[in-house]
Amino acid sequence: MRMAIPILLLTLAATTTGCVRRTIRITSEPAGALVWLNHHEIGRTPVEVDFTHYGTYDLLIKKDGWEPMIGVVPMGFRIHGTPGLDLALEVLPIHTHSLVEWHVDMVPRDNDHSSLLNRAANMRTQAGGHDPDEMVGLDEHPNGTSPAQPLE
Repeated sequence: MRMAIPILLLTLAATTTGCVRRTIRITSEPAGALVWLNHHEIGRTPVEVDFTHYGTYDLLIKKDGWEPMIGVVPMGFRIHGTPGLDLALEVLPIHTHSLVEWHVDMVPRDNDHSSLLNRAANMRTQAGGHDPDEMVGLDEHPNGTSPAQPLE
C-alpha cells in the first residue's frame, strides 16, 4: 500500500507534463517552390515543418523559371527558446505552440546571355578584377613576375 501512492503520483505526473510544439511555416511568391531546410528536402511552398532547436537554418528554395534563393536564416529572438523557460514549458501541464513564419518573394530568372555578361563585368569592376579583354603577354604574368623556367 505504501508503494501504491508514490507509483500513482509518478503516473499522474508523467501524464500531465506539458508539450511545446515548434513549427516553421515557409511561404513563397509564387507558391509551389521546392524547399530544402538544412540540406533536407521538406516539400513545396506553402510548407510547414516541426523543429527542435532555435537557431540558424540553411534555406534553399527553387522553382523553374525563377532565381534560386539560398541563404542562412536566423530564427530571431523567441521567448520559448529562453533557457529555463523552455524547460518549464516542457514540464508544466500546458501545451504551447511556437510558430516561426518565413516568406520569400522570388525573382524571375533572366535568361538573356548578354545581360548576364554585363552584370558579370560590372561585378568584376566593383571587385577590382582585371578585364578579360586585356591580353597578358606570354612572357609576363598578371602579378608582374616572369613565368617559371623549365628545369634542364
